[in-house]
Amino acid sequence: METTASPNSETTVQMLNQAAAGDAAGWKALVARFHDRLRRMIAVRLDPRLQGRFDPSDVLQETYLDALGRLPEYLREPKLPFFLWIRYLTGHHLGRIHRDHLGRQMRDAGREVSLYQEAMPEASSAALAAQLLGKESRPSERAVRAERRLRLQEALNQMDPIDREVLALRHFEHLTRAESAQVLKLSEAAAAKRYLRALERLRELLALLPGGLEEFR
Repeated sequence: METTASPNSETTVQMLNQAAAGDAAGWKALVARFHDRLRRMIAVRLDPRLQGRFDPSDVLQETYLDALGRLPEYLREPKLPFFLWIRYLTGHHLGRIHRDHLGRQMRDAGREVSLYQEAMPEASSAALAAQLLGKESRPSERAVRAERRLRLQEALNQMDPIDREVLALRHFEHLTRAESAQVLKLSEAAAAKRYLRALERLRELLALLPGGLEEFR
């Protein structure tokens, strides 16, 4: 079932073919390679109002079942690397959860970024702020950290949604430059420029907040 122009590595192609042949262990091993990256994607996009009701594993369990059923379709014409394909499916299921459980309470349509085949929930400013600030500090520093996080969220909320998305892709989801470019439908050079522009815009906004950039060094 291997194609002549597969966008996947030889190892991934081999594992895909094993899974398509009915090898359950092969499928489990394949999705395990990307599990942590997909969890990070969900964590930064799951609406805060749903975080106590859904775990990323809930979304991924449904996604993996869907992906396995669609695997023959993917293998017939794999236009994307497998990771990006299953990432899109994950975003689809996450968006459905938002619609089913929030309904009219969902934030405006601008909260979904139309960079994809289907709209995907936007990266949360709160989760981005936590990621950009790094690991949890000592208990004695939690109040200071909380204040910094709120200021960083304020700056992120003022950014263009696409710029926030670029930061999410690179800083939180840990996508490579090539992967980010494919998601954004840009050349690698253009995606890199957009990333640098987003970082500069964030620095400009932070400089306008009380305490300026020194608060985040």
